[in-house]
Formats: sequence, structure tokens, C-alpha cells
Amino acid sequence: MTVATKGTDFVISRVFDAPRELVWKAFADPEHMKHWFGPTGSVIVASKMDFRVGGTYHGAMRDPAGNVMWAKFVYREIVAPERLVWEHSFSDENGGLTRHPLSPTWPLKLLTTVTFDEPLKGQTGLTLRWSPLDATAEEQKTFDAAHDGMRGGWGGTFERLTAYLANVK
Repeated sequence: MTVATKGTDFVISRVFDAPRELVWKAFADPEHMKHWFGPTGSVIVASKMDFRVGGTYHGAMRDPAGNVMWAKFVYREIVAPERLVWEHSFSDENGGLTRHPLSPTWPLKLLTTVTFDEPLKGQTGLTLRWSPLDATAEEQKTFDAAHDGMRGGWGGTFERLTAYLANVK
């Protein structure tokens, strides 16, 4: 993999008051994932997962304004319950890669790395890292400028995950 311009990776961390195995399942099982994945106010309207290295997740969420956005993940590494790595892209309904519907200079692919650790028994520390893959200088600049928005989006997603985990214990 080559990156045309090296910018700053996006990194966000949280500690969840839930066992690591449960937090892992929230990412590894589409029945769990559909209840929490996506920013505050969004709803998962499609979710299909082939959870294996080389497999995919293909899903769609509807935002509060009624817009539907599709995403596709291609799993690169699965080390249960410690590490999960996937290529993250916007897609169409058929799974073809597309550009971000609101940002034509958004990178086509992002490398997503999620690590799960156990700082204390019964808790899970999670760190998510996003890095553009094969980005042009313009795409890297767009990504670097969007960190505040990503912090809000992933922050809201993790708030939803916190609430979900509290109800499935």
C-alpha cells in the first residue's frame, strides 16, 4: 500500500463498562451491530456480514434527514477478541465502491484498525484508528481537515455502543 501524502491518522479511544468478549461481539455480529453502529440519530436499514478475513460487511444507515448511505468493509485481519482491521468505504446498494455522498474529495478507502484491551476486569478499552489508503494529496487534506467531524461521528457512535452494552449485559 502506498499513500501519496502522509497526514495525520484519526484516533479515538474509549473505555466501555463491559467485558471484552461482549464488546468484540458488538463488532463481530451483525445482529448486535445494527443496534448501535452509526452516529447519533442514524438507523441501520440494511446489514449483511461475512465475518472472516477477506469477507465483507455491507450495510446502510438512514440519517435523521432520511438520507441513506451505504458502506462496505473488507476484513483484513481478525484476532478475536483483540484486534480487528478492515478497509472501510462508502458503497452503493450493490456493494460497488463510491465516493462520500457529501464530499467528492473524501478518500475512497480508509484502513480501520480497532484494538480491544482489558484495563480492568469487566471493562474494555477500545482504540479506533483511521488512515486513508492510496490517498491523493487532496484526499489526505480533506481527511486531515475532517478530524473534528470524525470525532463527533465516532463519539456519537460510541455513546450508542455504551447504551447498547448497558442493555445487553
